Amino acid sequence: MTDTARGTARRYGTRPTMKDVAARAGVGLKTVSRVVNGEPGVTPDTERRVQEAITTLGFRRNDSARILRKGRTASIGLVLEDLADPFYGPLNRAVEEVARSHGALLINGSSAEDPAREQELVLALCARRVDGLVIIPAGDDHRYLEPEIAAGIATVFVDRPAGRIDADVVLSDSFGGAREAVAHLIAHGHRRIGFIGDQPRIHTAMERLRGYRTAMAEAGLPVDASWVALGSTVPERVRAAAAAMLAGPEPVTALFSGNNRVTVTAVRILGERPRPLALVGFDDFELADLVSPAITVVAQDAARMGRTAAGLLFRRLDGIEEPPRRVEIPTRLITRGSGEIPPEDV
Repeated sequence: MTDTARGTARRYGTRPTMKDVAARAGVGLKTVSRVVNGEPGVTPDTERRVQEAITTLGFRRNDSARILRKGRTASIGLVLEDLADPFYGPLNRAVEEVARSHGALLINGSSAEDPAREQELVLALCARRVDGLVIIPAGDDHRYLEPEIAAGIATVFVDRPAGRIDADVVLSDSFGGAREAVAHLIAHGHRRIGFIGDQPRIHTAMERLRGYRTAMAEAGLPVDASWVALGSTVPERVRAAAAAMLAGPEPVTALFSGNNRVTVTAVRILGERPRPLALVGFDDFELADLVSPAITVVAQDAARMGRTAAGLLFRRLDGIEEPPRRVEIPTRLITRGSGEIPPEDV
């Protein structure tokens, strides 16, 4: 006869309690508590009966109530832009490793670059009493977090600074990396260099644009308005921007792409051309070294960013009181071939 036929169908979402274990083992709640928490005062035979009941029922100790008595839940939240983006994989793992070394569980979610969704997700994590938050921000106003921070939730921002509040932040050197990338193209003879970047409201996009403009200015080169295109990273928009830059009597002779999604589309576009065009991308990406020509990139150390952010978070949770810190992680230019192609008119 099935469990359903006996009237004991499984009720999903209903977990066995210590009271259920006590009833099955024929002991009191205090005895079950002692066994579960490894306390003395229980005979071997009684402990065996309790353990058999635990196994049969599938009981798991509810750590939430025990940890809440200590004022900590041993969990932290990580809010990313997009879990599918390769940049965030190493960052996520690094945060998780640091959390694990501190005996904490990591809970993560994706904002999908939507400020409203970011706020909803962050506040949902706060409602679940996480001890701290690591946030890659989608929005530019984080005053909604002030009551949570005042209540003791440690918060560290990564990749982009918080908006309108003071908080710890770990950044990559977007300005310096972009400046180095464009200077590299200039050193290989390019004078008309196009920049295709992300949304102008995003801090990293504007820092990379600033690095591009600075490198051009330092070389005494003008920047035509048609050489700069900021906006969505969807392939259709990137393709249209590249087509405009490559058209006309004086097209750009090189492209600097503002992140890995733009770079991937740019690789496809340039692969359709009869002659290679110089390209440097910000962010490394999988298979960048296997296409032909291999892609020169400005590589970020996402894992180091994650470790640094998590380290700052646990410093706060350990009671370290200091002014908000801003940590900038250097980038690295990796030359592979695409950024070393000379201009067509040379």
